[in-house]
Amino acid sequence: MTSKDPPPVKGLQVTPLTQCAHWHSPRDIIAIRHRCCGDYYACISCHEALAGHEPQVWPKAERDSAKAVLCGSCCHELTVAEYLACDNACPRCGAAFNPGCSKHYDLYFET
Repeated sequence: MTSKDPPPVKGLQVTPLTQCAHWHSPRDIIAIRHRCCGDYYACISCHEALAGHEPQVWPKAERDSAKAVLCGSCCHELTVAEYLACDNACPRCGAAFNPGCSKHYDLYFET
């Protein structure tokens, strides 16, 4: 981890690992920066509860450039492409991510 402070993560009952009231297993440790507002939220339900606007998905054209996923374990920011290719583990620290998140990719990323 670098010496800079990690980006803030918004949500309901967010833990230091980015878990929230909706998703809080030991593997629910990512937050996603929403394209619409540029803010990290623990999950889409937290965004819906707090943001006050409709979410926007990350377009395919921005997958390689947009730092849009935050590892709650080491605070490494991944591009969408890095996240989609990481095989459910942080490429920096190896922390396991929830493979079930793939069922919700269409809520965050253009598929």
